[in-house]
Amino acid sequence: MNIITIDTPQLGDRSYLVHDGSSALVIDPQRDTDRLEAAVREAGVRITHIAETHIHNDYLTGGLKLARAHGAQYLVNAADPLDYERTPIADGEVIHIGKLTMRALATPGHTHTHLSYIVGHDGEEAVFSGGSLLYGSVGRTDLVSDEDTEMLTREQYASARRLVGEAAPDAQLYPTHGFGSFCSSGPATGVDSSTIAEQERQNHALTDPDEDHFVTALIANLTAYPAYYAHMSPLNLQGPGSPDLTVPESVDANEITRRLGEGGWVIDLRNRVAFSGNHLSGSVSFEYGDGSSFTGYLGWVLPWNEKLTLVGTHEEVENAIRDLSRIGIDSPDASIGDGPGEWAPDADTSQYPRVGWEKVPHGTTGDDIIFDVRRSDEFDKSHIRGAVNIPVHELLPRMADVPPGRLWVHCASGYRSGIAASLLQRAGKDVVHIDAMFTDAASAGLPISGN
Repeated sequence: MNIITIDTPQLGDRSYLVHDGSSALVIDPQRDTDRLEAAVREAGVRITHIAETHIHNDYLTGGLKLARAHGAQYLVNAADPLDYERTPIADGEVIHIGKLTMRALATPGHTHTHLSYIVGHDGEEAVFSGGSLLYGSVGRTDLVSDEDTEMLTREQYASARRLVGEAAPDAQLYPTHGFGSFCSSGPATGVDSSTIAEQERQNHALTDPDEDHFVTALIANLTAYPAYYAHMSPLNLQGPGSPDLTVPESVDANEITRRLGEGGWVIDLRNRVAFSGNHLSGSVSFEYGDGSSFTGYLGWVLPWNEKLTLVGTHEEVENAIRDLSRIGIDSPDASIGDGPGEWAPDADTSQYPRVGWEKVPHGTTGDDIIFDVRRSDEFDKSHIRGAVNIPVHELLPRMADVPPGRLWVHCASGYRSGIAASLLQRAGKDVVHIDAMFTDAASAGLPISGN
């Protein structure tokens, strides 16, 4: 049994290609299937089956597209109300894939209809657990509804135990989530691989003997998750189409100027240092960087399904188009270049100060406001005394709550505060971007409060 991991670190997820040297199974494919297609060609195998562990809440699937392209069976839980044909699968069913056997196990918790799969060959087993058992934790249980969260958390507790009971102790564990995905919950570890036996010894869902305690603790530790999640499951039930990953021709400079003047969303992909020094007035900063934070925060912060114009280098724009397609943001416009002078040379430009903690006032006083854009749970744990907290993902609908005065904007590392500073300036606020680690604030003399 050969297992190839297709990693999507931008969303904290993994897909898997499993084969016997001839026939192949794909687990939880992302929408940009060209990466899988390349792995299939390199392995010299044929995709005969594609299996979903659940209807995903954090990305659009490429499963339907792959199944149609390869004439493969598309295995999705029989209980899921899809708008397209699939091969229904249910708890206990065994599927033969060349020399491999795959057994489906109902493991509700992350969703009501979640399945995990135990794949075996010649006494070797691998467990594909989707959003059930993760490395050190389990998938979050609050994505369906508030009313269902406690019940799903109890089911998650039972599902983790069922997996351990059904799989061999030395079976390798291959979760879909848990590598930075907001679909993870609890104290997930940073390990890159694990076995069922290791999780039985280390995973809090398996080491906590008290179900009530586990349920209470897990729910208490659930934090906010991206707003775009609300759109993923419905789109996956409908069946996502193929994305267009080509970089479009650059938008005319006059058109960019017009869009800025009308309040359109022009997204600057450069690093936040370059943006603070000089940017198109009215544009907003979503630094692409390594892509690890870009997709989640853009999909979380900006209004859903509004037209975007990406500005940046060809590589930045190309990567951003691919990443955004995974969450259903398709065909953004773009302008390629190294800065405002190439995108729209006649448009107005702006800048704002970018500082470290040594330049920051020691607390909110008079016209200077320490403005914290971290999540509320982060703020409650520890914050600068007197700071005002509006999380970056709540900033646009709560702009009227922003106090007057000069806003010294910070987060945990500088990424979210870079987004927030650009949004605040776009709204006419006076901003200073504190581009520094929050953990360094105390040593710079800032007074810290919190739990």
